[in-house]
Amino acid sequence: MGERHIVALGGGGFSDGDPLLDDYILSLTGKACPRVVFVPTASGDAAASIERFYAAFTQRECRPTHLSLFQLPYPAIGEILASHDVVYVGGGSAANMLAIWRLHGLDEVLRRAWERGVVLAGVSAGALGWFQAGVTDALGPELAPWRDGLGLLPGSFCPHYDKEAGRRPAYHRFVRERRLPTGYAADDLVGLHFEGTELVEVVASREGPAAYRVEAEGDAVSETRLEPRVLGPKREEP
Repeated sequence: MGERHIVALGGGGFSDGDPLLDDYILSLTGKACPRVVFVPTASGDAAASIERFYAAFTQRECRPTHLSLFQLPYPAIGEILASHDVVYVGGGSAANMLAIWRLHGLDEVLRRAWERGVVLAGVSAGALGWFQAGVTDALGPELAPWRDGLGLLPGSFCPHYDKEAGRRPAYHRFVRERRLPTGYAADDLVGLHFEGTELVEVVASREGPAAYRVEAEGDAVSETRLEPRVLGPKREEP
């Protein structure tokens, strides 16, 4: 079994023109020119998402490709993931994503890739999918608890914690009511790096945003701020 890495982004990365978090993900491979495969299932393999990925990663020292599950002919999924160093999952609908993954057996292929040491990364829904559960807007017009993730990481996750006003109170309520297990939240531009199932580092592409540990305590809920390491040079005050 290789060294297992997962990076869960609350938001940011190439989809927001943010290179620092993507560079951090690539650095975890320890390779000068890692092979990166983008999995845009959550967006329905949206062309715009795929184009943004290539626009960003063709500018880096890496070999990018993508995996489509919506267009024939379907690829040899196991062979593709076995030959790459990073699997990067995009945002969209976590619920739809997991349904499609399970239909094609990608859920088990990803688990085996993780156990071999392939770096797994994802943003928004692509991050939520690594956990057991989390907060999603993929089930209807309201934020809802969702408990059908891959479960590589225990507990729950809430992305976009600072971007959408309803995220924090909804996550607190779901955890307090035991509709979601204890877990983590991440602001946009923040990544949580797990080795195995242990959180080893929180990183951010600028100062200000953070990650949080959210836990039920009796009839209440507690939130602990996890200060990130800011990637790149610090900005000087004007």
